[in-house]
This record gives sequence, C-alpha cells and structure tokens, in this order.
Amino acid sequence: MARDIQDHYFKLAKKQGYHSRAAFKLIEIDDRKSILHKGDAVLDCGAAPGSWTQVVLERIGRRGRIVAVDLQPIMTAGEDRLQTMQGDFNLIEPSELLEFIAGRSAAEDAPPRRFDVLLSDMAPSTTGDRLIDHYGSIRLCEAVLDRAREVLRPGGRTAMKVFEGEAYPELLQRCKAEFKTVKGFRPKASRNESIEMFIVADGFRPPPTDAAH
Repeated sequence: MARDIQDHYFKLAKKQGYHSRAAFKLIEIDDRKSILHKGDAVLDCGAAPGSWTQVVLERIGRRGRIVAVDLQPIMTAGEDRLQTMQGDFNLIEPSELLEFIAGRSAAEDAPPRRFDVLLSDMAPSTTGDRLIDHYGSIRLCEAVLDRAREVLRPGGRTAMKVFEGEAYPELLQRCKAEFKTVKGFRPKASRNESIEMFIVADGFRPPPTDAAH
C-alpha cells in the first residue's frame, strides 16, 4: 500500500508537469495552512530541482516574486517573477537576496521590502545514521531561522523541513519564541519510512536587536 501511494505521487507529478513529487508536500501544506498569498515575495531555500518553486509561482499570482536558491541547478526558469541563484544561501548577502523583490515605496525613507514567506525543503547530505542526519537537519533549520531575522518581514510565514529526533522539541521551542503560531505537519506525500516533518509557522516576531553597550 505504501509503495502504491508513493508511485501515485510520482506519476501525478509527471502528469501535472512538476519536477518532482515534492510539489505535493507544499501543495498540501498550503492547502491546509494557507502560507502562500497573492502578491507574496517568497524565498525558496533548497529549491532544486524546482518543484516547490513551480507551486509558488502558481499561487502568488502575477504580482508575486520568488527568489529560489540551491547548491544544485534549479530547473524552473523563464519567469520574470523568478530569480534563481546557485550557491549556499548562508553565504549570499541579505541585500543580494532582497534586491530582486525591492520595488519602490511611495515613501523615500520607507524600509526596503522583505520576504513575506521563507520556505526550506533543505536536507543535509544523508549518511544513513539517523542521529547524524537529524542534527544536520536541525543545523539547517537553525540557519533558516537566523536568516529570517535578516530577510523575513514581521508577521511573515515559514515552512521548513526537519528530520525528527531528540533536538526537535528544542527547535520547536525556538520557533514558538519567534512566531505567533507554530505547528508540526507531516504531508501525505512524505514517504512512509521518512523521518521528515515540516514546521509551519505564522506571525514572525523578530527578536530585538542587541543594544549597543
């Protein structure tokens, strides 16, 4: 039965023109949690091959913008609403990530636009050791939250993949400190044997900046 379900999503992705079955994870997350809105600016981390990017483009409308980043080439292209960047998202300057969505504000002194949504389907290079892979996944999520402080607007939303394990509750607590609502979610399209979960959070509350001493 499990194999039939996985084959179903693989065939469905091929039929509907998605690069991978992972598209249906984001579709279910958004259908259930409503994290993507028309006109949103979205940062998609770990975007390759580009199936999440395809879903985002379908859901943010013509006024939306998306920046997709991955170490590997991203197959989705040809959209004036999309900028793809190949590289380590930790090493890309925030200003470079934000440049594509900047736009012009009516007020000259208005702060630059930030992303409305930060997505991460990133996973570490797996070793087969669940503990090592779990902590590798936790580090990626911590990096996403660190980057949110620089590029996500107050009130913004996120969905990020994490491998379950002993550090998961601590990560969840950090999310709850920085977002108004936080839920763990496991899409039906995830493989039965997978330990992946998605943390879906809304209402970003940037931590106060350190005061100068």
